[in-house]
Amino acid sequence: MDTWLTASYAVLLLHTFACLMLAIYGVHRYHLVYLYYKHRRNKPRLTACFRELPRVTIQLPMFNERSVAARIIEATCQVDYPRDRLEIQVLDDSTDETVRIARNAVERMRAAGHPIVFLHRDQREGFKAGALAEGMKVATGEFILIFDADFIPPPDLLKRTIHHFTDPQVGMVQARWEHLNREHSLLTKTQAVYLDGHFVIEHTARNRSGRFMSFNGTAGIWRRTCIEDAGGWHHDTLTEDLDLSYRAQLRGWKFVYLPEITSPAELPPEMNAFKSQQRRWSKGGAQTCRKLLPRILASRLPLKIKTEAFFHLTGCTSTIYVVLLTLLLFPVLYMKLTWLRDSTISRILVDSSLFLIATCSASTFYIASQREVFRTWGESLKYLPFLMSLGVGTSLNNARATIEGLLGHDSEFERTPKFGDTPDSTAARRPKSAAERRRSRVLQGYIELLFGIYLTACVVLSIRLGGFTWGLPFLILFAVGYVYVSILTLYGQYLPVLQARRHRPATATVERVDPISPPR
Repeated sequence: MDTWLTASYAVLLLHTFACLMLAIYGVHRYHLVYLYYKHRRNKPRLTACFRELPRVTIQLPMFNERSVAARIIEATCQVDYPRDRLEIQVLDDSTDETVRIARNAVERMRAAGHPIVFLHRDQREGFKAGALAEGMKVATGEFILIFDADFIPPPDLLKRTIHHFTDPQVGMVQARWEHLNREHSLLTKTQAVYLDGHFVIEHTARNRSGRFMSFNGTAGIWRRTCIEDAGGWHHDTLTEDLDLSYRAQLRGWKFVYLPEITSPAELPPEMNAFKSQQRRWSKGGAQTCRKLLPRILASRLPLKIKTEAFFHLTGCTSTIYVVLLTLLLFPVLYMKLTWLRDSTISRILVDSSLFLIATCSASTFYIASQREVFRTWGESLKYLPFLMSLGVGTSLNNARATIEGLLGHDSEFERTPKFGDTPDSTAARRPKSAAERRRSRVLQGYIELLFGIYLTACVVLSIRLGGFTWGLPFLILFAVGYVYVSILTLYGQYLPVLQARRHRPATATVERVDPISPPR
């Protein structure tokens, strides 16, 4: 009996700890909303303009982007900037037909008079960071503008951003992401709401309140001397952009965020692609946290900068607490409905834990961002329940990546498949570990499905033993989230195999002929 009581109290203690941590990160998000509204009118203002426009290099890093390579090259060549002060580098590490597509597009654009060069590497040392560093060795611009392959640069972006560098302390200017395929599906609509929260609220709040913000890897322009002063591109994390951003700001460089200038890009339209992107961001954020947070906390930076850097770099750990709460939900729920049935505190504790997960995943944070983007929040409000489900459903994927990053586990940079690609469409060109990666994803999909079944059992238990509580709707949303994510994950992994079998040519039937007797 004593052992059972000890285990029960240990479970309740872990549950309370996870609730407390999620509450803290939830309060931090509300604080970002407060900072946003307090400082949103603090817009960066130009105090001067260049008399003579400086030379700019636009870098287009890509790897096996056959479906979008020509589009980004052609769109970049439409950027409105003097051709004698512009250089465009296509930094291609591809191992498939993207090499031919990109090279042909570059040759067409060069023939049309555009200052563009094609640089191809046969090896991917350093992945994207390595490609950017190699390009910088031969770049002629004093400013570097970077676009990922799935973006479409607006023609006026460069002229609208370059004059902010008349302030010699400005090291980077970031534009806001917009979404080409926002309306493609429920998944892309939900992602758009999620990213709008990041770009509209987080970036603006941090930048205009004097805290550190991050370059997002694309749609931003760097002062070359800022990159060099910060130590250049490093490839020891999967988020080289976040890493360089913090190192540059630690050196005293200022960043400028211009949310009114947008550059549209493609959202991952498929669950495995979305999880791949989230896995890279979570692991890279944890790696950067492990690498730089001790240095930041030990610096002489103001307390507000240190505090925000702590929450920013450790934010990926919130998924670990979500998974912990999920695992503990059944025993805590059982205790609440049996031997703690008459305890008001236990009822509040269990129900509030579900509410905490929900409010940390979808709250006024996202409602505020939609209000700013569309001047209304009613249309996007209906996607908030699904945002909660998706956030919880992908928590196992992101928690696993976060733990690997905190423990220092290295991994290969995994590109997010673009429109027209399937998650395993490049499997034949990947290293031999591709089959192991696929097995790992399939296994994770089945575990997520088990989580969904487990949460469904919690729903049934809650209804049978305790009736409906105010936490039950959230519990149902979370069960739906795990089931939805797992089904789309497994479907995306098995679909290429099924398609390959369906299109496999039938084996021809050959009639065996007696070598002695002539055939009839």
